[in-house]
Amino acid sequence: MKKIPLALQLYSVRGDTGTDFAGTVAAVAKMGYTGVELAGYGNLDAQGAKAALDAAGLQVSGTHAGINALRHDFDTVVNDALLFGTRHVICPWWHPGQYLSAAACSRIGEELGSIGAALRAFGLQLSFHNHASELKVIEGRTAFDWMLSAAAPRDLAAELDVYWSHVGGVPPEKFLADHGARVHLLHLKDEKEIGLGPVDFTKVFAAAEAIGAVEWYVVEQEWYNHAPMESVRRCFEQLKAWGKA
Repeated sequence: MKKIPLALQLYSVRGDTGTDFAGTVAAVAKMGYTGVELAGYGNLDAQGAKAALDAAGLQVSGTHAGINALRHDFDTVVNDALLFGTRHVICPWWHPGQYLSAAACSRIGEELGSIGAALRAFGLQLSFHNHASELKVIEGRTAFDWMLSAAAPRDLAAELDVYWSHVGGVPPEKFLADHGARVHLLHLKDEKEIGLGPVDFTKVFAAAEAIGAVEWYVVEQEWYNHAPMESVRRCFEQLKAWGKA
């Protein structure tokens, strides 16, 4: 099968992009990453970030947009996604205090589905990125199950974070078995650098590649044994050793 390209979620190196976005993405490209997932533009605006990414030869796998932006600055979200040439917009977080019942989770899924339908009119796909709180069981199903069930797959996909799925008590390969057709972006994360924690990536890759819906593997680093840029380089090298980069 065709190799799935590898991107870096730039939140992983936000301190670096905050002072030198252009230099950081040039270094990320030199490591060997094919693309990046955006979560802001560091010390640049959208146009400047686009120029820097073009100069580095990096694609944009997707862009994160918080629920406030999706609700109140929709046109900017759309225009930025189109500027960067990505079809993926990801809502990265929802306040876990709102996961109060099955009905409450379903209402969240309905709102996200409505936003996703509006994005679809521009050729864009909305995904929701999980943390552990979305895997909490409420009335017999996880919050994420209720959310996804309330929206059509074409209007709401899942950006599965494999580490947070593990922490939440759902093996990521199980989530993929249940919802894999909706997972077009897969966040690869572990405790510290990839391969040094509890996630069984052999099972993750087997499940994702058997289903065939994943368009991008996306490295995200939140805890570090090294400086962030060195950590994401080590993640890339580990994935390369596994034949995934």
